[in-house]
Amino acid sequence: MRVIGVEEFGGPDALRVLDVPEPQPGPGEVRIRVHAVAVNPTDTLLRSGAHAQRLTDREPPYVPGMDAAGVVDLLGPDSDGRLTVGQRVVALVVPTGPRGGTYADKIVVPAASVVPAPEGTDFPAAATLLMNALTARLALDELALSPGDTLAVTGAAGALGGYVIQLAKADGLRVIADAKPADEKLVRELGADEVVPRDDEVAQRIRKLVPDGVPGLVDGSLQGEKLFDAVADGGRVTVFRGWSGGTERDIEVRPVLVSDAATDTERLDRLCRQAEEGVLTLRVAEVFPAEQAADAHRLLEAGGVRGRPVIDFS
Repeated sequence: MRVIGVEEFGGPDALRVLDVPEPQPGPGEVRIRVHAVAVNPTDTLLRSGAHAQRLTDREPPYVPGMDAAGVVDLLGPDSDGRLTVGQRVVALVVPTGPRGGTYADKIVVPAASVVPAPEGTDFPAAATLLMNALTARLALDELALSPGDTLAVTGAAGALGGYVIQLAKADGLRVIADAKPADEKLVRELGADEVVPRDDEVAQRIRKLVPDGVPGLVDGSLQGEKLFDAVADGGRVTVFRGWSGGTERDIEVRPVLVSDAATDTERLDRLCRQAEEGVLTLRVAEVFPAEQAADAHRLLEAGGVRGRPVIDFS
């Protein structure tokens, strides 16, 4: 079968279409015939070697990909009885694990990481859901805000930011989001109550709307300490690539690692049902055939993508 991976880390052209043996599911695992995979920033980091320290016990090819949509192909023993062969599903995968990522014709994953795909969605759209939506869910849970509280989110027009807005509104929060002029309409349609310009003064602009500062902020734009001015004393900030900075005014920084919840079946399933209900909007930027995976990576790394590029394995 095909996988798309790297034998040597590098730029998009390091990606290769390679032939490997079909994987077989073990106890508690499921094999999926993949139809579509989303391209996320973590995929480009794995390809470039940023995750090399997590792969020291593995042999190449190194296969990126955390999101997949497809059909259950084979059930391993003790795969929990929820799933059936032929069922349309989505899966969240940890690509630094022993099975690698989702860029493949077939993948084997823990059954706990697989849930029924949202009804009424095609495979490319379904593939854009789990990794970013679960990251958004974990970020909001770390903030532990109450209905009526105000949340600030930066990077609001992106795939992660959009899910943060929509889940926050479903939680009953007031949302202040940033946006470039071209994205303001989109961010408001996603549900933001207030929109501030996306620039170097975004923290100060948020503080003008909430003079005491917001109790919680999701740092989708990876600005770190620059956003602390927007946050109330004792407030919380969620970040997504670890944290090595300091803090001030008793502000808590909560790093979010989506792989920690990759087998949280209940959370994954709830996100799919919220997509069915229209709470979450699935956004596909562009679909690429498998042989053009490098172009999908180039598109994402160029920036400004609204939604996610998708690679078609159907």
